[in-house]
Amino acid sequence: MDNFYTTPDINKKRIKKFLDAGKRFDGRKLDEFRDIQIELGVSKKAEGSCRVKIGKTEVIVGVKMDIGTPYADSANKGNLMTTAELTPLSSPRFEAGPPKFPAIELGRVIDRGIRESKIIDFEKLCIKEGEKVWTVFVDIYSINDDGNLMDAAGIGAMVALKNARMPKYDEKTGKVIYGELTDEKLPLAKDIPLAITVHKIGKNIIVDPTREEEDISESRVTIGISSGVISSMQKGEATPLTQEELEQMFETADNVWNTIFKKIEKFVK
Repeated sequence: MDNFYTTPDINKKRIKKFLDAGKRFDGRKLDEFRDIQIELGVSKKAEGSCRVKIGKTEVIVGVKMDIGTPYADSANKGNLMTTAELTPLSSPRFEAGPPKFPAIELGRVIDRGIRESKIIDFEKLCIKEGEKVWTVFVDIYSINDDGNLMDAAGIGAMVALKNARMPKYDEKTGKVIYGELTDEKLPLAKDIPLAITVHKIGKNIIVDPTREEEDISESRVTIGISSGVISSMQKGEATPLTQEELEQMFETADNVWNTIFKKIEKFVK
């Protein structure tokens, strides 16, 4: 990443000074998210899709279905593939071409959150054991990066999965008839796991950082959580965390989940 696009040191010092006083530049509390907006059905080609905005951060998430071969160690289960594309449109920090570490990490963390939460009943996606199963593709595209793409992508993945409909499948030809959707939804669990990323900056624990705040994050933990139950966890950045800091992060994530779920509940029911 070119240093030209990083947050200036003077801004970093001011942000840290504000945080130590319990303040943020945009007036939010340390454990408060920016405004969340969701728009459904933004793609005519996907079986389920949505646009998620958290403040100025924006992503589009699409869910596609296809027929594939099951993995050898799960012959009676469907497959999941999650990918992320960080587009140059969304930030001058991102370049066109093969995915780099931030995009790979984003896709893998969201994939792990979906997979470990058991929200998808993969056995119900089996058409013929050992031969033919449904594969669920979750594709994430960044539209604007003003920090916290991780949580925007996590919310988008859950909303897109919950609103996806199975495409028509021709048993005679063994092919999917794209463009023709059934009334059948994906086999999903009731509880909605969300990726809540909690950051450590100095002595402070915050959520939903802006791009400038994210630049000075010393350590972060993305926690897959639903109704107080933690299903996945991924740490980022090199700074170690104490047990007390981790416990504070878990508590923060649990409280934030309740707040966010109320905001998106109508989109996932």
